Amino acid sequence: MKGKHTVEKIGGTSMSQFKDVMDNIIIGKRKGKDLYNRIFVVSAYSGITDALLEHKKTGTPGIYAKFAEGDATWVKNLEDLRKKMISINASFEKLGLDLGKADAFVNERMDGIKSCLEDLINLRSYGHLKPSDFLPASREMLSAVGEAHSAYNSTLILNANGVNAVYVDLTGWKETEQHSFDNMIRKTFKGIELEKSLAIATGYTKCEEGIMTRFDRGYSEITFSKITVITGAREGIIHKEFHLSTGDPKLIGVDKVKTIGSTNFNIADQLSDLGMEAIHSKASKEMEQCRIPIRVKNTFEPDHPGTLISIDYISPDPRVEMICGRKEVFAVEVHDPEMVGQSGYDYLLLKYFADFNISYIAVNSDANTITHYVPEKTPRIKECIEAMRKGFPGAQISAKPVSIVCAIGSNMNIPGMLARAAGALAHAGINVLGMDQNIRQVNMQFIIDRKHFEDAQIALHKELVEKK
Repeated sequence: MKGKHTVEKIGGTSMSQFKDVMDNIIIGKRKGKDLYNRIFVVSAYSGITDALLEHKKTGTPGIYAKFAEGDATWVKNLEDLRKKMISINASFEKLGLDLGKADAFVNERMDGIKSCLEDLINLRSYGHLKPSDFLPASREMLSAVGEAHSAYNSTLILNANGVNAVYVDLTGWKETEQHSFDNMIRKTFKGIELEKSLAIATGYTKCEEGIMTRFDRGYSEITFSKITVITGAREGIIHKEFHLSTGDPKLIGVDKVKTIGSTNFNIADQLSDLGMEAIHSKASKEMEQCRIPIRVKNTFEPDHPGTLISIDYISPDPRVEMICGRKEVFAVEVHDPEMVGQSGYDYLLLKYFADFNISYIAVNSDANTITHYVPEKTPRIKECIEAMRKGFPGAQISAKPVSIVCAIGSNMNIPGMLARAAGALAHAGINVLGMDQNIRQVNMQFIIDRKHFEDAQIALHKELVEKK
């Protein structure tokens, strides 16, 4: 049975603008009981997790990466981050943050982490510990502090502004007992009266499975999903810095894109597969199975209903809901004259992808060529290709940088839509290197030269979305 409450996720960029979050999302025009029956799952402030681990996009090493490599400058990184976290605290003093409590919280956590990592180095020096014995746990511990910092601060600020906010610490700081993911959430939320209090929960959850080990940097949305399902929320809401629109407004133009009012979980999966930040694919699965809808809202337009993602929605009229894509993709092409008519060749090939834990976005094949399209920054992709060359010595194997642009919709089953899309690209002078679409017809994928990535989206949006 679903409850009366919602579970709402706030990202790091929004958290760094917490006054806007309070004014637009948490408090706004609400008073009294309307403030409650809500759980907020918060991310670390912008840039904090990058500094704790490594930069998500550039790979610049943070505290964990340097610690794992044996680079002693991790200590300086830690102290620099401590100062940054305390300066963030100072920026919220005008909102009512108690700096004494907030700074003491940061120092206690950072002192504990520093002491623990130094102890691990000492233990390692005696030769009885391998990096695999302690690095995963170190990464987990470092990850947790960012969300703990933002959630604790948010609770203090809301309390100072007359809201009965409760800090829900799922990080398991200094807890020696281990719990499963589900039980950690059940235990921590036990006794919280949602009708009378507003719960501020950490996006990181300590569990015996290791949330970082299983989900890496997508863990806050996994926590959001788990809390939504376990507490039986009526709806999950994700607050972002933008609407889920028919295209990238920065590229196509704010005046030309439209907010997608409704879509379904299948479309959300397509976006996730392309690296779009609608919702983590693994986060949405349990909510989909429990028939709990997800709403994506713009932090800075609180009165706008946003986009509702539900299990049953199908557009009543055939249309394209979004033009999007992925710029940095490798086309891993295997050409082998021995392939034709050979049963199981594709299975043998995919075993290499499985061995190196590599997933692909799209695949094309003909009689003697199979091409898989994988994200360019996929770890170990070059190792995988070298292993494939050794395993298939008679094949020509290459990796070419390309891009993928897509037209996505819950109902695109109309004759001529594919022809219109290909024609729009041709009219823009863009050659299609390959394309992929299955019988469900929810995702038309065009493989193009990377230099045409932006122009292709503009052309497709103009033809398939802007034209009546």
